[in-house]
Amino acid sequence: MDKTANPAPLGLMGFGMTTILLNIHNAGFFPMASMILAMGIFYGGIAQIIAGLLEFKKGNTFATTAFISYGCFWLTLVALILLPKLGLAEATPEGFMGWFLCLWGVFTAFMFFGTLSAPRAMQVVFGSLTVLFFLLAARDWTHSEALGRIAGFEGIVCGASAVYLAMAEVLNEKAGRTVLPVG
Repeated sequence: MDKTANPAPLGLMGFGMTTILLNIHNAGFFPMASMILAMGIFYGGIAQIIAGLLEFKKGNTFATTAFISYGCFWLTLVALILLPKLGLAEATPEGFMGWFLCLWGVFTAFMFFGTLSAPRAMQVVFGSLTVLFFLLAARDWTHSEALGRIAGFEGIVCGASAVYLAMAEVLNEKAGRTVLPVG
């Protein structure tokens, strides 16, 4: 019997909280700041990679792929923002960023199909993330501020759904019963 802890809530919280913060920015509530970048490195990036490595040890290919991939997404996104500011690389044109985000949308769409036999809460996380990536790609291709704000609000919902799923897993396990339903 496997007595190791469930690493998924750690990865989900790293993803969810970082996603909420970035998308509060995307929705236009505050400018990009070191808080978002630091969260992207340490909680969205490193914590998710750790969760993915722990899921690997548990034999969960889906969670390993998801957490390590999205952890690397956060580290890459922070690098794309910081490298030009540090004079180490040219800034990526918005159109190219659109393709970057589109590819993540395609990856996430495939991962969404992997959730169709999973609890509804996980489907919401991956479904809303798929929509978010495509909205952000469309924003970058069209230079539409309105699309960026819509994506921001949708991203807050996406991040909140991941936080909910994480807390449901923690509280349900701790209580030994369903405290927060996951469907």
